Amino acid sequence: MTSAAAVPAASRNYGLLTAAAIITGLGTHGALIAAAFAVLASGGDAGDVGLVAAARTAPLVLFLLIGGAIADRLPRHRVMVASNALNCVSQAAFAWLVLAGDAQLWQMMVLTALCGTGHAFFNPAAEGMLLSSVTGEQAAKAFAFFRMSMQGAAIGGAAIGGAMIAAMDPGWVLAVDAVAFAVAGALRAFLDVSHIPERTGGSSLLTDLREGWREVAGRPWLWAVVLQFSVVVAVVGAAEAVYGPLVAQEELGGARPWGFALAAFGVGTLLGAVLMMRWKPRRLLLAGTLCVFPLALPSASLAVPVPVTVLCAAMFVTGVGIEVFGVSWMTALHQEIPEDKLSRVSSYDWFGSVAMLPLATAAAGPVESLIGRSQALWGCATLIVVVTAGVLFVPDVRNLTRRVTVKEVAVEASGPAPAAVSAE
Repeated sequence: MTSAAAVPAASRNYGLLTAAAIITGLGTHGALIAAAFAVLASGGDAGDVGLVAAARTAPLVLFLLIGGAIADRLPRHRVMVASNALNCVSQAAFAWLVLAGDAQLWQMMVLTALCGTGHAFFNPAAEGMLLSSVTGEQAAKAFAFFRMSMQGAAIGGAAIGGAMIAAMDPGWVLAVDAVAFAVAGALRAFLDVSHIPERTGGSSLLTDLREGWREVAGRPWLWAVVLQFSVVVAVVGAAEAVYGPLVAQEELGGARPWGFALAAFGVGTLLGAVLMMRWKPRRLLLAGTLCVFPLALPSASLAVPVPVTVLCAAMFVTGVGIEVFGVSWMTALHQEIPEDKLSRVSSYDWFGSVAMLPLATAAAGPVESLIGRSQALWGCATLIVVVTAGVLFVPDVRNLTRRVTVKEVAVEASGPAPAAVSAE
């Protein structure tokens, strides 16, 4: 794998952000599987798994916008460290209860909600910090490498987590996640925010939120994609957080195959990030949106259900597609949004994307009882296809182009120099 030093935009902040993301990725992707199987091990059913998943995402809806405004007012690294501390404590308590063998559903929901609250404040600060840590010329490559590193950790985290759950108590996986948050928080404490101009004036939190909303509402490509992903994230969350573990347990052989399927998704995202290190689509959002269609494949595969190998192949293709979209989306935000509003716009992005997720995960169990699991999964796949096709009718989504620098124009005109080819 390419080292972080190979990315020209890899500043000190960029290196710290990447290292911390790898560490938390290793812990979190195993912990997400562990939480579902901890609920099942305590005697819970599909509805209980959905309630715990909803408890994680509900605070995102409640606190994301506030978190984005705060991250644009305070030093972003302090917000990130405080959030990591809350995640560490909540996951450690969750692990202790599971290992003790007397975890109640309400306790798991409360602790998962605390972890979700940490993410609500962390995500806008982290995205704003990352977007401000790279230069315009190298942004796409830097974002691709960051996501490649993060998804590489997801491969190991999902595979190791699934293997650990199959061999021991899920509580140990949750304990590893708590340690990962502690280490990542310590790294993020060393981030440097001196390059970010201090906010001037004494505007209120409500004024900051209004400014962020104006940035979103004035860009049709932005709010259209956010609306699209409010549906996509909801149905994918229901399929993978609730139905996936149940299908794995009843049809595929338990936690280990499901861990392999999630790891295949991680491998796909890794390959997608490698692709985006070199490919710079001119129409950013058109290329990205077309690559969202494959997200319907895992739901359709679980609906059949297909053999593990076919499911892994579907998850792999999905991973490639979502990574192409992710890098294109981050590049568009970096290119179009002013630096001092990055976290607020990011919070509206996150808010729109997760707004329907708690409802979808909580409703997954009742919907399964009403129409059947297979029909529910086919419905998830259909919704992804319909809303993704719909967003392509927005002209700005089809036409937003990546800005080409003077240097890139010169290279395209003359061809790459031998030294550049050697460096690549």
